[in-house]
Amino acid sequence: MSDKIKHECGIALIRLRKPMQYYIDKYGTPTWAINKLYLLMQKQHNRGQDGAGAVNIKIDQKPGKKFITRYRSAASQPIMDIFGKVNKKLEKVRNDNPEKYMNAKWLKSNLPFMGELYLGHLRYGTHGKNGEEYCHPMIRRNNWKSRNLIMAGNFNMTNVDELFNNLVELGQHPIEKIDTVTVLEKIGHFLDEENQALFRKYKNLGFSNTIITEKVSAELNIQNILIRSCKDFDGGYAMAGLTGFGAAFVARDPAGIRPAYFYADDEVVVVASEKPAIKTTFNIEYNQIQEIEPGNALIINKDGKFGQHAYIKRLPKKSCSFERIYFSRGSDPEIYEERKQLGELLIPQIMEELKYNFENTVFSYIPNTAEISFLGMTKGIDDHFMKERLSAIKKGLNDKELEKVLSFRPRIEKLVIKDVKLRTFITDDEGRNDLVTHVYDTTYEVIEKNKDTIVVIDDSIVRGTTLEKSIINMLDRLEPKKIIVVSSAPQIRYPDCYGIDMSRMSDFVAFRAAMSLIKKTGQEKLLNEVYEKCKASLKHGNSDVENHVKEVYAPFSDEEISNEVAEIIKQDHIKADISVIFQKVENLHKACPHHKGDWYFTGDYPTPGGNRVVNKSFMYYMDGKVKRAY
Repeated sequence: MSDKIKHECGIALIRLRKPMQYYIDKYGTPTWAINKLYLLMQKQHNRGQDGAGAVNIKIDQKPGKKFITRYRSAASQPIMDIFGKVNKKLEKVRNDNPEKYMNAKWLKSNLPFMGELYLGHLRYGTHGKNGEEYCHPMIRRNNWKSRNLIMAGNFNMTNVDELFNNLVELGQHPIEKIDTVTVLEKIGHFLDEENQALFRKYKNLGFSNTIITEKVSAELNIQNILIRSCKDFDGGYAMAGLTGFGAAFVARDPAGIRPAYFYADDEVVVVASEKPAIKTTFNIEYNQIQEIEPGNALIINKDGKFGQHAYIKRLPKKSCSFERIYFSRGSDPEIYEERKQLGELLIPQIMEELKYNFENTVFSYIPNTAEISFLGMTKGIDDHFMKERLSAIKKGLNDKELEKVLSFRPRIEKLVIKDVKLRTFITDDEGRNDLVTHVYDTTYEVIEKNKDTIVVIDDSIVRGTTLEKSIINMLDRLEPKKIIVVSSAPQIRYPDCYGIDMSRMSDFVAFRAAMSLIKKTGQEKLLNEVYEKCKASLKHGNSDVENHVKEVYAPFSDEEISNEVAEIIKQDHIKADISVIFQKVENLHKACPHHKGDWYFTGDYPTPGGNRVVNKSFMYYMDGKVKRAY
């Protein structure tokens, strides 16, 4: 992606299903689980570089001993920072007391992160501040083990105000109006209520408090807690939670917007945001990894037994297609093939734009995430020429004509090179824009000046800023006749409110193009009409709200929007002709048939809160407010 955007977060959960000594004896080290957690997080570091956190729970730890340990870091390499602290203490024991180092009972009693339940988190802050205190996991502490709640997640809620007010109505006094706090406190409230109900039950039966504590740990109904606490959540989420006594859950939103996968055998239960992380860490086959179903929670009891349980009414599945286009690692075989097909499906549009003139065309891509789509595009080109060659042979061409047809190869070059060491540290706009133009570099002397056309593919175009300020300028210095920018994703028209940092209408180059066309065609009256509809819609309940911003795009075809985008990203000094091609939504669904979450392209939000967010976002734009709408 040429425009850098923050997105998602990553979770990693490990539950050991056998006594700790088992792993020491079998694998010859007490660090087996810690190493696995490290790998799970490292293999998902693409999901969060603002910070990280990890927590460990020691099940059945004796009173007087610490049973929850949490390390968090917002350092430049947060994962290394966290596990460096863990390993430092272990190394000291290994060097000074080798016998204790291999003794699970001693380690559990004396060292942090020597327990049975682990939860790791990688943070990308889509809004708000960065710092260690903002890193998950978050802890709601209590002297009763069963009332402790630790949570980490990949989520955004669209109805934070409603959830905040619900907490106030429950009698709480929340100190912050952010979804992380409201979710933790909401689930924590019903965790307390379940605890209290069981306590009263066994107290009335004459049991001692000590015995009641054990019974609560054995009987606490996590599914019921989630049913009661999550019924009014509106958003995209995969939320992992641990209780102090050792139960765990990972709850997935009812539309399956955010991803969550698990693997289990007789030694371990594992959850992560991406399948390749689990496969690599545990050296298993992809078919052994399962998806947590939308509207379900994977619940792991204190005894290590587990299962999926419904806790909220399921919605039509709308898994985030941006996961497939860009966010998730392309090492997942399904994602790899989907991205290739996205490139291949663009061939008819590219050919039409080129008017089938391939002799003076050079194909390239914007690194690095577009490389797989580029491979798919080149496959489509090869398939086209294969058909052309077969047709030429059937026509009975003479030897010279046939040789020309058979020897022709499309010209493929790596024109765009990213300078990963260059940082735009200048704070003022003029200085930063000058540096942005040099973030990318190019390969010179491969373009025939004023004759060749460059076709360059990007996996998605969000703001168009990098194209305008850097890439188009750079490619124009090669003096091509024309530059065709191709996006393997459709036009991004609407804000996301489920975990991706795309919340303001003015950020989207497609929206800017629509606004430009409205002004050019004298339809400014439409903007006021849409504004009033959006304003009126906010007075209704979520279920009655429609996405009125669709009307802004309705007067124009996809091609008209694309052409206007080309005008926007072409600065006055650019000599080459500029065209922009976007993927068609129907082709996106063809390439990713099981991941149809496309609200940023179509405006069809999977939850009612999404429509409220887009309407409010448009109002903020019209009012000149630069802030997110949820």
